[in-house]
Amino acid sequence: MRIIFYTGKGGVGKTSIAAATAVNLAGQNKRTLILSTDAAHSLADSLNVPIGPDPVLISPNLWAQEVSSLRETENNWGAVQGWLTKLLDKAQLKDVTTEEMLVFPGMEELFNLLQIRKHALSGQYDVLVVDCAPTGETLRLLSYPNVLNWWLEKIFPHERRLIKLVRPVARVVNKLELPSDDVLDSIETFVRSLEDLQRIVLDPEKASVRLVLNPEKMVLSEAKRAFTYLNLFGFNTDAVIVNRVLPDEAGEGFFAHWMELQRKYEDEIRMNFQPLPILKAPMLQEEVIGPSVLSKLAHLIFADRDPSDIFYRGRTELIREEKGEMLLELTIPFVDKADLDLTQTGDELTIAAGAYKRKVILPRPLLGRQIIGAKFADERLIIRFSTRDSAAQGKE
Repeated sequence: MRIIFYTGKGGVGKTSIAAATAVNLAGQNKRTLILSTDAAHSLADSLNVPIGPDPVLISPNLWAQEVSSLRETENNWGAVQGWLTKLLDKAQLKDVTTEEMLVFPGMEELFNLLQIRKHALSGQYDVLVVDCAPTGETLRLLSYPNVLNWWLEKIFPHERRLIKLVRPVARVVNKLELPSDDVLDSIETFVRSLEDLQRIVLDPEKASVRLVLNPEKMVLSEAKRAFTYLNLFGFNTDAVIVNRVLPDEAGEGFFAHWMELQRKYEDEIRMNFQPLPILKAPMLQEEVIGPSVLSKLAHLIFADRDPSDIFYRGRTELIREEKGEMLLELTIPFVDKADLDLTQTGDELTIAAGAYKRKVILPRPLLGRQIIGAKFADERLIIRFSTRDSAAQGKE
């Protein structure tokens, strides 16, 4: 099964691009499910059909689903919620916020993502197109399984044994209802499911992420940050789609300045995301609503390409540790070593390649470190960063 994630800053039009992709694939007789995991669903509006929390067949080979956070929470967290409710009742907490305390921040969105695992294992579809939440939230959720899995492996076994020992005493002394085995099993099942999900979405032969952006400064900055973190977490980004590009015929009068700005940012996009394919979605004269317009948009974006293909394989940014130092590897094709220049300002790295500049937002593992060396070979720029201790000493 092929899985395609679409994400981007809120308002860039990722739902329209995702829906257009799904309509195109269904037209190729591929069993396609488009799934919205965004809490603020707009997929039904884009397709112009009613959609429910379960997959709905809306046209031949095309199913659509807007995941219900409430239902997924009950299915995956019901036992834990039941125990927490009893605990809060005994503590006489009956505030209006009590129900909100039963689910930790971000958990509902994680339950939504588990639908991806369910469909990937079902074998019912050829392609799953996922309309994700805005970039920042998506990245945070996709990184959760690493943290939860560490907790489950390192801490949970000890907590489970401790709870079994303390439970009888707690009931007698404090009348405290510690979590039962069913509750603990529910937590473990949830985290194991997330672990399965991560294996699926990190498989570069099955899953890839596509960044949707507009040719605007703020949108481009967030997309660059997202791209760095997607590489850090090991996700394969296989394309960038520039949406709402003004056509040449709009370059007169009022729109002339906007055309000039867009062309400037299109050059920056090519520099910052190469060697990824850069696809363009032009601004249309009509609203992008309904299958016919979505099909037209997909043709303009992909032309003769099959949207289910993996357009790029490999990580264009890689972070690794070597002898206590952190190394950042960047793919920079079609450039001579003599044309490269490197500067660091705070958490931003600027790589000048001839007339173009590429800015990389440094991820957390590289914050507080200084560049101590770099080399360029085989279209790969390898930058060495100091240890944090040496960086701190240099400031003293």
